[in-house]
Amino acid sequence: MEARSLYERFENNLNTLLEILTHDIDLSRTPFETSLPLEINILCAVLNTTGEHFEIKSTGIQSVAEFKDLYVHNKEHASKAMEQILNDKRSYMKTPEGTMLTKEMLIRRLEYFNEAARVLNVMITQKSLGSPLQYNYSSSK
Repeated sequence: MEARSLYERFENNLNTLLEILTHDIDLSRTPFETSLPLEINILCAVLNTTGEHFEIKSTGIQSVAEFKDLYVHNKEHASKAMEQILNDKRSYMKTPEGTMLTKEMLIRRLEYFNEAARVLNVMITQKSLGSPLQYNYSSSK
């Protein structure tokens, strides 16, 4: 998906994630309990490269709600930061993995939130349809 469309869908994806996370959905067998907070922290670091101050104090899934509140209250600043990053093709940032293009870091985060919203939407749809669980702990010996 193109970066512009990911950027335009970001708030909808964030709303979808938060709405689904408030439902009684079992995330224990998914990577989302760990990966969502990590991706939010990375997104904050990327946005902070433009001089903004996005900081999440919560841990775990609660960080999604905290980031959503922060994003809504600072939407103009966040949008301006994302626009600036997407338009800058030469900006770099240091990460534990090495030096990365800031634009690529932002695009990867936007892709992640788009995919996470899609997967969780599928999970909640399957649950609402009464689909059986797809895993089995008992051994059939």
